[in-house]
Amino acid sequence: MKLYNNPASPFARKVIVALMELNASDQVEIINVAGTPVNSGTIPVSENPLGKLPTLAGTLHGSLYDSRVISKFVNSHFKGNLYPAANYWQVLKMEALADGIMDASVLSTYEKRVRSKEKQSEEWVAGQWNKITRSLDALEESGEEFLGLPLNMAQIALGCALGYLDFRHSDRPWRTEHPKVEYWNQEFSQRASMRATRPE
Repeated sequence: MKLYNNPASPFARKVIVALMELNASDQVEIINVAGTPVNSGTIPVSENPLGKLPTLAGTLHGSLYDSRVISKFVNSHFKGNLYPAANYWQVLKMEALADGIMDASVLSTYEKRVRSKEKQSEEWVAGQWNKITRSLDALEESGEEFLGLPLNMAQIALGCALGYLDFRHSDRPWRTEHPKVEYWNQEFSQRASMRATRPE
């Protein structure tokens, strides 16, 4: 199997972290590609017509996308427990929340890096950041039980989302008002899989 990846993509990173945590990273070839919403670049649109990352090619089901589909596939294929039955719906919900943080963060990045300056919208960026802040507020208020669960896919997704905030939005002081989330992140980010995939 081949996983099309970009080292800056938090969505691709979460799949690679999952593979590492499942001791399966040596069974999937990682191929780095690059592109944007306005130029697919080297992203294999023949494997994923959306032109998004990650894309997992070479499975018995053909090419798979998006990251949540791939994460569930690799967990099943390699007989993992990243979606534990006892907390299945909570993990799915929290993974969706973490993916939403990633999505808002990436859209904010594209607004600044892809659109010409005269077309950029500060209102749009502020709206995306409001989504991120509300999500972190929810985790700060009632996420301790989730954060304290054994390793699962939602925690991996959240760790990658927070890592992307630090990578692309280091000027945003998200830690200040979310000390519980930050405390958890300090420990989680030291996992070998997270250190090995940190974007640079």
